[in-house]
Amino acid sequence: MKTNIILAGVGGQGILSIATSIGMAALKNKMYLKQAETHGMSQRGGDVFSHLRISDKPIYSDLIPKGKADLIIAVEPMEALRYVPYLSETGYLVTNTKPFKNIPNYPEVEKVLNQLKKLSNVIMLDADAIAAEIKSKRSMNMVMLGASSPFLNGITYKILQEGIKDIFGKKGEDIVNKNLEALACGKAEADKIITKK
Repeated sequence: MKTNIILAGVGGQGILSIATSIGMAALKNKMYLKQAETHGMSQRGGDVFSHLRISDKPIYSDLIPKGKADLIIAVEPMEALRYVPYLSETGYLVTNTKPFKNIPNYPEVEKVLNQLKKLSNVIMLDADAIAAEIKSKRSMNMVMLGASSPFLNGITYKILQEGIKDIFGKKGEDIVNKNLEALACGKAEADKIITKK
Protein backbone atom coordinates (compact mmCIF):
# COMPACT_ATOMS: atom_id res chain seq x y z
CA MET A 1 0.00 0.00 0.00
CA LYS A 2 1.43 3.35 -1.01
CA THR A 3 0.35 6.95 -1.41
CA ASN A 4 2.21 9.55 -3.45
CA ILE A 5 1.26 13.03 -2.27
CA ILE A 6 2.14 16.47 -3.60
CA LEU A 7 1.50 19.45 -1.35
CA ALA A 8 1.42 22.86 -3.01
CA GLY A 9 0.89 26.42 -1.89
CA VAL A 10 2.56 29.70 -1.06
CA GLY A 11 5.01 30.46 1.73
CA GLY A 12 3.28 31.06 5.04
CA GLN A 13 0.20 28.94 4.27
CA GLY A 14 1.27 25.99 6.41
CA ILE A 15 2.31 23.45 3.77
CA LEU A 16 5.16 22.16 5.91
CA SER A 17 2.83 21.67 8.90
CA ILE A 18 0.56 19.53 6.70
CA ALA A 19 3.57 17.48 5.55
CA THR A 20 4.80 17.08 9.13
CA SER A 21 1.35 15.98 10.33
CA ILE A 22 1.02 13.36 7.60
CA GLY A 23 4.60 12.23 8.19
CA MET A 24 4.05 11.85 11.93
CA ALA A 25 0.87 9.84 11.33
CA ALA A 26 2.70 7.59 8.84
CA LEU A 27 5.51 6.94 11.32
CA LYS A 28 2.98 6.18 14.07
CA ASN A 29 1.49 3.63 11.67
CA LYS A 30 4.98 2.11 11.15
CA MET A 31 5.02 3.07 7.47
CA TYR A 32 8.00 4.12 5.35
CA LEU A 33 8.29 7.75 4.40
CA LYS A 34 10.28 9.85 1.92
CA GLN A 35 9.95 13.60 1.49
CA ALA A 36 11.45 16.25 -0.77
CA GLU A 37 10.48 19.88 -0.44
CA THR A 38 11.19 23.29 -1.86
CA HIS A 39 10.62 26.31 0.32
CA GLY A 40 13.43 28.71 -0.41
CA MET A 41 11.07 31.59 -1.24
CA SER A 42 8.62 30.82 1.57
CA GLN A 43 9.50 33.97 3.52
CA ARG A 44 8.64 36.13 0.49
CA GLY A 45 5.34 34.54 -0.45
CA GLY A 46 6.87 32.37 -3.14
CA ASP A 47 5.55 28.97 -4.16
CA VAL A 48 6.22 26.06 -1.81
CA PHE A 49 5.77 22.40 -2.68
CA SER A 50 6.58 19.06 -1.18
CA HIS A 51 6.71 15.52 -2.53
CA LEU A 52 5.64 13.05 0.16
CA ARG A 53 5.72 9.32 -0.42
CA ILE A 54 4.28 6.86 2.11
CA SER A 55 4.32 3.08 1.83
CA ASP A 56 4.19 -0.13 3.81
CA LYS A 57 7.31 -1.20 1.87
CA PRO A 58 10.71 0.55 1.51
CA ILE A 59 10.75 3.58 -0.82
CA TYR A 60 13.79 4.27 -2.99
CA SER A 61 13.04 7.67 -4.47
CA ASP A 62 11.65 10.78 -2.84
CA LEU A 63 10.41 12.42 -6.06
CA ILE A 64 7.04 11.71 -7.67
CA PRO A 65 7.03 11.52 -11.49
CA LYS A 66 4.38 13.34 -13.52
CA GLY A 67 1.15 11.36 -13.71
CA LYS A 68 1.91 9.35 -10.56
CA ALA A 69 0.50 11.42 -7.67
CA ASP A 70 -2.36 9.71 -5.84
CA LEU A 71 -3.21 12.94 -4.05
CA ILE A 72 -2.48 16.63 -4.52
CA ILE A 73 -3.24 18.88 -1.57
CA ALA A 74 -3.20 22.52 -2.68
CA VAL A 75 -3.88 25.36 -0.27
CA GLU A 76 -4.15 27.82 -3.17
CA PRO A 77 -5.97 27.31 -6.53
CA MET A 78 -3.31 28.56 -8.96
CA GLU A 79 -0.76 26.26 -7.30
CA ALA A 80 -3.28 23.43 -7.65
CA LEU A 81 -3.47 24.08 -11.38
CA ARG A 82 0.32 24.18 -11.63
CA TYR A 83 0.65 20.62 -10.28
CA VAL A 84 -2.28 18.95 -12.08
CA PRO A 85 0.15 17.26 -14.56
CA TYR A 86 1.46 15.20 -11.63
CA LEU A 87 -1.97 13.72 -10.83
CA SER A 88 -2.59 10.10 -11.78
CA GLU A 89 -5.75 9.10 -13.69
CA THR A 90 -7.34 7.81 -10.47
CA GLY A 91 -5.76 10.39 -8.13
CA TYR A 92 -7.59 13.12 -6.21
CA LEU A 93 -6.95 16.85 -6.10
CA VAL A 94 -8.06 18.56 -2.89
CA THR A 95 -7.81 22.33 -3.21
CA ASN A 96 -8.64 25.51 -1.39
CA THR A 97 -10.69 27.88 -3.57
CA LYS A 98 -9.42 31.04 -1.87
CA PRO A 99 -6.56 32.59 -3.89
CA PHE A 100 -3.37 33.97 -2.38
CA LYS A 101 -2.59 36.77 -4.81
CA ASN A 102 1.16 37.07 -4.43
CA ILE A 103 1.89 38.24 -7.97
CA PRO A 104 0.58 41.30 -9.87
CA ASN A 105 -0.60 39.27 -12.87
CA TYR A 106 -2.49 36.59 -10.94
CA PRO A 107 -4.93 34.98 -13.42
CA GLU A 108 -8.68 35.48 -13.18
CA VAL A 109 -9.76 33.27 -10.27
CA GLU A 110 -12.96 32.00 -11.95
CA LYS A 111 -10.94 30.77 -14.94
CA VAL A 112 -8.55 28.88 -12.65
CA LEU A 113 -11.43 27.31 -10.71
CA ASN A 114 -13.26 26.36 -13.91
CA GLN A 115 -10.17 24.53 -15.16
CA LEU A 116 -9.95 22.62 -11.87
CA LYS A 117 -13.67 21.72 -11.97
CA LYS A 118 -13.03 19.81 -15.20
CA LEU A 119 -11.06 17.16 -13.30
CA SER A 120 -12.81 13.87 -12.52
CA ASN A 121 -11.64 13.59 -8.93
CA VAL A 122 -11.58 17.00 -7.30
CA ILE A 123 -12.62 18.31 -3.90
CA MET A 124 -12.86 22.11 -3.78
CA LEU A 125 -13.58 24.07 -0.61
CA ASP A 126 -13.03 27.52 0.84
CA ALA A 127 -10.76 26.44 3.69
CA ASP A 128 -10.10 30.05 4.70
CA ALA A 129 -13.81 30.65 5.28
CA ILE A 130 -14.15 27.43 7.28
CA ALA A 131 -11.16 28.37 9.46
CA ALA A 132 -12.64 31.84 9.98
CA GLU A 133 -15.97 30.30 11.07
CA ILE A 134 -14.24 28.48 13.92
CA LYS A 135 -12.31 31.68 14.76
CA SER A 136 -8.94 30.19 13.86
CA LYS A 137 -7.76 31.65 10.53
CA ARG A 138 -4.28 30.19 11.01
CA SER A 139 -5.67 26.64 11.00
CA MET A 140 -6.73 26.81 7.32
CA ASN A 141 -4.01 24.25 6.58
CA MET A 142 -5.55 21.78 9.05
CA VAL A 143 -8.94 22.27 7.35
CA MET A 144 -7.20 21.23 4.11
CA LEU A 145 -5.60 18.24 5.82
CA GLY A 146 -9.00 17.14 7.15
CA ALA A 147 -10.51 17.44 3.66
CA SER A 148 -7.66 15.27 2.34
CA SER A 149 -7.92 12.64 5.07
CA PRO A 150 -10.30 10.30 3.16
CA PHE A 151 -7.58 9.85 0.50
CA LEU A 152 -4.61 9.07 2.77
CA ASN A 153 -4.33 5.34 2.14
CA GLY A 154 -3.11 3.44 5.18
CA ILE A 155 -3.52 6.38 7.58
CA THR A 156 -6.67 6.38 9.65
CA TYR A 157 -8.31 9.58 10.84
CA LYS A 158 -7.56 8.59 14.44
CA ILE A 159 -3.83 8.24 13.74
CA LEU A 160 -3.89 11.63 12.00
CA GLN A 161 -5.42 13.14 15.13
CA GLU A 162 -2.72 11.53 17.29
CA GLY A 163 -0.01 12.94 15.02
CA ILE A 164 -1.45 16.45 15.37
CA LYS A 165 -1.53 16.09 19.16
CA ASP A 166 2.16 15.16 19.12
CA ILE A 167 3.19 18.00 16.81
CA PHE A 168 1.23 20.80 18.47
CA GLY A 169 1.27 19.47 22.04
CA LYS A 170 4.07 21.79 23.16
CA LYS A 171 2.02 24.82 22.10
CA GLY A 172 -0.73 24.06 24.58
CA GLU A 173 -4.11 22.37 24.74
CA ASP A 174 -5.99 25.28 23.11
CA ILE A 175 -3.80 25.14 19.98
CA VAL A 176 -4.16 21.35 19.80
CA ASN A 177 -7.95 21.58 20.13
CA LYS A 178 -8.25 24.32 17.48
CA ASN A 179 -6.20 22.24 15.03
CA LEU A 180 -8.30 19.15 15.75
CA GLU A 181 -11.50 21.18 15.27
CA ALA A 182 -10.19 22.49 11.94
CA LEU A 183 -9.28 18.94 10.90
CA ALA A 184 -12.80 17.73 11.73
CA CYS A 185 -14.43 20.62 9.83
CA GLY A 186 -12.34 19.88 6.73
CA LYS A 187 -13.20 16.18 6.85
CA ALA A 188 -16.91 16.95 7.29
CA GLU A 189 -16.86 19.27 4.25
CA ALA A 190 -15.07 16.67 2.09
CA ASP A 191 -17.50 13.96 3.21
CA LYS A 192 -20.41 16.18 2.11
CA ILE A 193 -18.82 16.77 -1.31
CA ILE A 194 -18.04 13.05 -1.76
CA THR A 195 -21.63 12.09 -0.86
CA LYS A 196 -23.01 14.46 -3.53
CA LYS A 197 -20.89 12.89 -6.29
